[in-house]
Amino acid sequence: MSGYAIISLSGKQHRVQEGEWLLVDRLKVDEGQTFEPRVLLVGGGGAPDLEPSATVTVRVLGHELGDKLRIGKYKKRTGYKRHNGHRSRLTRIQIESIGAGKAKTAAAQPKAEQAHAMPEGAAEATTGIDVGSMTISAIAEAAAGWSKADVEAALAAEQSGKARKGAIAALESALEETS
Repeated sequence: MSGYAIISLSGKQHRVQEGEWLLVDRLKVDEGQTFEPRVLLVGGGGAPDLEPSATVTVRVLGHELGDKLRIGKYKKRTGYKRHNGHRSRLTRIQIESIGAGKAKTAAAQPKAEQAHAMPEGAAEATTGIDVGSMTISAIAEAAAGWSKADVEAALAAEQSGKARKGAIAALESALEETS
């Protein structure tokens, strides 16, 4: 997907494109690691998407110190002089990809269908699977071995409960594989 995205990192918003790098406030991610920041907007291919399902993959290139800022205080005729300095701790990141995610499922359903969705914990009652306490990666791994009915029940419970995008996407892909 070409274009741009607006991501949120450390409480600040950045407009990014694939392949570019930028300096941001220090992140708690090791050098060489990748992560996916929160995506606020995706644009460039027509009208901007204000509720994007796309993901942005970012690689940490390194941690650096910013330029030295010199701060001086002076009061005339008193002999008062103070000097101080500051170097910001920064992280250099590179935008690896801006990719399309799965289609929105809970938002795409009419409100009448959402009202009739399965209550939280109903999937656990019918199938013995508690998706609410599982991590997204655990759901993705475990869903490969579940039956179609189990995946549908877990998907309905996730949509009516926490509605985590990653868990819903993993359950939808598992549902497509079982079909």
